[in-house]
Amino acid sequence: MDIQQITSRLGLTLSPMQQAASEAIIHGTDNVEILSPTGSGKTLAYLLPLSQLIDASSDALQAVVIVPGRELAIQSADVLASMKAGIRGYACHGGRPTMDEHREIRKLKPQIIFATPGRLNDHIDKGNIETNDVKFVVIDEFDKCLQMGFAEEMNKAVLSMPRSARRIFLSATDVSADELVNTALSPVGFDVVDYRDESHNEDRIKVNIVHSPDKDKLPILAALLRCFKGDSTIVFLNYRDSVERTAAYLTDEGFTVSAYHGGLDQRQREEAIYRFANGSANVLVSTNLGSRGLDIPDVKNIVHYHLPETEEDYTHRIGRTARWDKEGNTYFILSEGETLPEYVQADTIDFAIPEELSRPVAPRMVTLYIGKGKKDKISKGDVVGFLCKSGGLKGAEIGRIDVYDYYAYAAIERGKLRSVLHNVQGEKLKGQKTKVEPAS
Repeated sequence: MDIQQITSRLGLTLSPMQQAASEAIIHGTDNVEILSPTGSGKTLAYLLPLSQLIDASSDALQAVVIVPGRELAIQSADVLASMKAGIRGYACHGGRPTMDEHREIRKLKPQIIFATPGRLNDHIDKGNIETNDVKFVVIDEFDKCLQMGFAEEMNKAVLSMPRSARRIFLSATDVSADELVNTALSPVGFDVVDYRDESHNEDRIKVNIVHSPDKDKLPILAALLRCFKGDSTIVFLNYRDSVERTAAYLTDEGFTVSAYHGGLDQRQREEAIYRFANGSANVLVSTNLGSRGLDIPDVKNIVHYHLPETEEDYTHRIGRTARWDKEGNTYFILSEGETLPEYVQADTIDFAIPEELSRPVAPRMVTLYIGKGKKDKISKGDVVGFLCKSGGLKGAEIGRIDVYDYYAYAAIERGKLRSVLHNVQGEKLKGQKTKVEPAS
């Protein structure tokens, strides 16, 4: 299946950056560095051309994609699956036993592996991954990987690949090549596809200033969120404890909130993002961890409760909205003495909060946790059948479904939650008793 067939089926039109990236990867022979703003579609920029260059008839591993975190590994594998290009992919990451992944790799025989640096090296050291036939080594979010201190692990991983393998590095910001001299990570001599100056996001994002009369901004934040009438919104803070405090306050005020930060375990992080992405929570309260590696469509508003500490942080925060060709809004909540950072060059609007505000709007969907997964031979189709036959739902009342190794999540219409929980009591999913409960 060629690129045009894939994009037509996905309902997408390639951006100039994606076209240039495909041209450089498919028709060139050099290593490639792709520089483009967050939210501009860099995952497809490398996956589409790789789908044309990988031999789908071979069971050999032909491409390795290194990513900074487990969420991006999982999402990238999902993007490949959505392309339906006949290429098998698999995500490797921490939070689960390496041996379980090894068994899956042997059974699936992926042609592309998406992996975090430490987990990739673990598999290579144990001989779980055979790299002799790897033709492409991709590092996505290259700047973030370096920022997170993965340089040594990435260098080791790249050196484990055949010397003939082409390297493709993707980044929202340029990195200092001087620091990477004499390593396998040096992009010197790469064919550079640079679209950083295309103003992908900034021209389509309205910058609003909201003044808080008090140092504690929580009341103003709650009032601002009421103005959004349930639109999908990410609130960024700089510290984990601030995220917890803010999420608890907003929940008490009647908002449906997901909290996301690095102190959560894997399932908690997955659940927080899943509930926000599938429309079961319309507010995500997050540290800067949520500013990268998450491809969540239709985020309408970005709120800076704490000011971004760097221009790079700001760039990645606003990259969560105005994805592709959509428009978005960003709001700075400023207390007395705080000023807009100098690097924000856009025209600004003073946003006045009305005196009369509506109550928080509940999201349309709610997420179910289902205690069976891939290890129990459960598929998305099985979950749909179970919710329709046993739960009494219609197909249109079921949203996004994700099946993991040991459990699954399913979004259903909020008004149907009580009846579904009642209907499935004691019912079996594919002949197996299972726990079904609202995701926290």
